Parts: sequence; C-alpha cells; structure tokens
Amino acid sequence: MSKKTNPSSKHLRAIGHKLKPVVSVAGKGLSASVISEIDRALNDHELIKIKLAVGDQQARAAVTKDVCDELGAELIQKIGNVIVILRRCASPDPRLSNLIRPL
Repeated sequence: MSKKTNPSSKHLRAIGHKLKPVVSVAGKGLSASVISEIDRALNDHELIKIKLAVGDQQARAAVTKDVCDELGAELIQKIGNVIVILRRCASPDPRLSNLIRPL
C-alpha cells in the first residue's frame, strides 16, 4: 500500500525544503520571547522552518505540539531537528509571504 498525500501538502513541503530556519528553540525551550518571535515570523511569512535543539525525539515532539497549539499553526513536515509549520494570514504581504513570492 502506498501512502496518498495531499497535493497541496506536497507543494508546501517543497516550498519548506528551500527555506532556512528563522527561529531556533534551544535548551531553555519555549520562552515568551521565542513564542513571540515565531508568531511574528508566521505573521510575516506564513510558512516557516524552525530548528529544535531540545533533547531527544520526545522532547522535540512536545515542543512541536506546544508551538502548534499555542500559535494555531499546522505542522507540515518534521525531519530530525527541523520542523516546517504553516499558519495562513487573512491578508498576507506579497513581499514577505513564502506562499506567494517566488523563492
């Protein structure tokens, strides 16, 4: 059996692959300043890549869930220490949005 993927999620993963991480979550975890920086990046770019340098796989999964739940974002892809998340804006800036502008 092959896993069927949504074409739009495949497109989002392709865009996310080309991105560089805009935020790094390190040993101290999710502080208020890290959450606000991720929120700002999502408002500007809609689709962002985050580097997680926090412990083992379970710790990274917990941080990923916390980020998505707290900011209303959707997990698009998770590979090792890097996640790609999406939160669409009502009126995105075409100069900043990773979904609109060419990379």
